[in-house]
Amino acid sequence: MDLDSISILTSKAPTKREEELPDSTDALLSSSDAPQKSSTKSILFISLVLSTCVALSAAIAFAFLFFSSSSSSNSESINEVARPLTKLKHPVVLLISSDGFRFGYQFKTYTPNINRLIKNGTEAESGLIPVFPTLTFPNHYSIVTGLYPAYHGIINNYFTDPETNEVFTMASHEPKWWLGEPLWETVVNHGLKASTYFWPGSEVHKGSWNCPKDYCMFYNSSVPFEERVDTVLKYFDLSSSDIPSFMTLYFEDPDHQGHQVGPDDPLITEVVANIDEMIGKLIRGLEERGVFEDVTVIMVGDHGMVGTCDKKLIFLDDLTSWIEIPTEWVQYYTPLLAIRPPSGYSPKDVVAKMNEGLKSGKVDNGQYLSVYLKEELPSRLHYAASDRIPPIIGLVQEGYKVEQKRSTRQECGGAHGYDSAFFSMRTIFIAHGPQFARGRKVPSFENVQIYNLVATILNIQGAANNGTASFPQSILLPSH
Repeated sequence: MDLDSISILTSKAPTKREEELPDSTDALLSSSDAPQKSSTKSILFISLVLSTCVALSAAIAFAFLFFSSSSSSNSESINEVARPLTKLKHPVVLLISSDGFRFGYQFKTYTPNINRLIKNGTEAESGLIPVFPTLTFPNHYSIVTGLYPAYHGIINNYFTDPETNEVFTMASHEPKWWLGEPLWETVVNHGLKASTYFWPGSEVHKGSWNCPKDYCMFYNSSVPFEERVDTVLKYFDLSSSDIPSFMTLYFEDPDHQGHQVGPDDPLITEVVANIDEMIGKLIRGLEERGVFEDVTVIMVGDHGMVGTCDKKLIFLDDLTSWIEIPTEWVQYYTPLLAIRPPSGYSPKDVVAKMNEGLKSGKVDNGQYLSVYLKEELPSRLHYAASDRIPPIIGLVQEGYKVEQKRSTRQECGGAHGYDSAFFSMRTIFIAHGPQFARGRKVPSFENVQIYNLVATILNIQGAANNGTASFPQSILLPSH
């Protein structure tokens, strides 16, 4: 237990009335009887010495007990090891995503079930850091591949392949789009079973993964959350050898509502409470089957959410005095501006003219948009090493949006996709299971670390990725 400070008790300052009263010691010492005066001094001296000794003894005893308790607590934490499985025959990881679950939502209302996982598990104390761009498909695929979007290929929710001019959408299931090796593929490569429930990319037939019937659900937003939980629980009714080693479960909320009303509306509180109820339903189902303590439950989100409003808009048409940006050039407007000019136009010149206009003071909110050649973006974004990424990228400040032209439309809601450094883009990481310490807080980390973490729990060798090989050891309990 670390001590930031030790409180020191001090005596209360005397009041004016107390200052006017003679000190009792002074009164005794002022006696005119000399022998009595000497005797009194001796008695007082002895009393003071005894009082000091008693106080010091008490302080020493308290310090001994306090630091002994602290040392014992630290020793227990240091000596804690992974707990053995009691019913399951092999490790099982259930990875749950609550889309758009901004870090801090768990404090909006009473969430007894999520809190139970936190209290008895391990939590990223300041949230999970998403990859850039902080969008749904890029982040979900980074979580299960351990790769940044530039390396796994899903660089946006929508984009165009510059070589073929084919357009990727969230309904694109052709393997050519999806690079890297997702966890479900890694798991089956090792002869284990996996099941997926609506996780982006899981419907793609890739490598040894063919999205098997009953173990791979095609996305259907109309399926009630309760039914999704029931389906996952039924896997634990199978024989031990047939229980998937790796499972995913996906909830669209609270992202859907966050776009409509922003992160601070009471509707978000209601949705978070409902997600908590689904976690409670899952926990009860696992407990009824006697496997809750054996199953590793990892609850994450893909990104956060920030409020937006029509007062925070930047219009590309306002730049026409410097350069015209036709709609055909723009692949994505906001909050990540992505521009691919046709051949014959220098991306460098386009960037220079756009920034000149934005910094002129003559473009409304222009100072809140910065335009880059992709190779000049901050390296921490890892957003350059792919031909799929357009050559020109614009970053807006938190809460701002880019549109082509002015309109009378009034819009206030929520958005994500911003710089992953913004705290509002953070989401949650909560893990409960045999290899996670109870009640532990760990520093925030990027979601590309989760791939290696799951592979380590399952005792399998993962594919090459952007995560850190040593990360799992920093967060998991030792086996002995």
